Amino acid sequence: MDMQFLDQERIVVASSTGTVTIFRHHQNNQTLSANQRWEKAHYHVDQDTSCGGAACTGVICNNPEIVTVGEDGRINLFRADQKDAVRSIDNADSSTLHAVTFLRTNEILTVNSIGQLKIWDLRQQRNEPSQIFSLTGDRVPLHCVDRHPNQQHIVATGGQDGMLSIWDIRQGTMPVSLLNAHEAEMWEVHFHPSKPDHLFTCSEDGSLWHWDTSTDVSEKPSFLHQGGRSSTYFSHNAINQSVVSAWLSNDPTKDRMEITNLIPNQTLSVNSLDVLGPCLVYGTDAEAIYVNRQLFA
Repeated sequence: MDMQFLDQERIVVASSTGTVTIFRHHQNNQTLSANQRWEKAHYHVDQDTSCGGAACTGVICNNPEIVTVGEDGRINLFRADQKDAVRSIDNADSSTLHAVTFLRTNEILTVNSIGQLKIWDLRQQRNEPSQIFSLTGDRVPLHCVDRHPNQQHIVATGGQDGMLSIWDIRQGTMPVSLLNAHEAEMWEVHFHPSKPDHLFTCSEDGSLWHWDTSTDVSEKPSFLHQGGRSSTYFSHNAINQSVVSAWLSNDPTKDRMEITNLIPNQTLSVNSLDVLGPCLVYGTDAEAIYVNRQLFA
């Protein structure tokens, strides 16, 4: 269901059986071996019954810590060197948790199947989220979440209706922007780790979109200006913030965002993507993995 590098050699894998496994990658002979396994980290009824495993839908790592979420609404915190879970929040959510990401070292974000984004502080012993945000009206399931690499209050989510939602977790409980995107489920969303004015989303409809808010930088330096204050191009609530971002404007698509479908002739679902430097990698229902090495060419 999901995979993440723990470090250079180890990969954490989340399975639909509810099991979480750490694999070690042996570079000398290009093989994988199971390094550690938590059987039925996620389960519906009872961890000890022969069936009953619930899908582990998402995993995120901050070595040595590993956080997993699942269909059972459970959040687990593991450490790579410990056999048992450090902590489990058994009834974290009454619905399916679809994805998780770190907000800060001790805080995580989860998205669920009823359109909610929740923040959890792992230092607190309470099994309650510290904040809850939600899409208004229709409770559209959210499938994916990512946070801005430099401005941790900016969060992007995507869901069953293909919409891209941008949230500012410092204010309000609703998204700052709702952007019409794909024609079917959005499966993944990623800010570029070193160029976060660029965002990538992929969908069941066979498209992979590159959202670029860095356009016309010469004419519009305001939203890239990290230190000073600027009122240009921003709604009133953003004027007094010391750090401004194109993602938080009331109408981010106006004159300032270029959207490109990077695979226009594809019809099969694009299930997963990742991006680093000039490289984009994605996997589709064509049972193929594609690599684009000239993302910004």
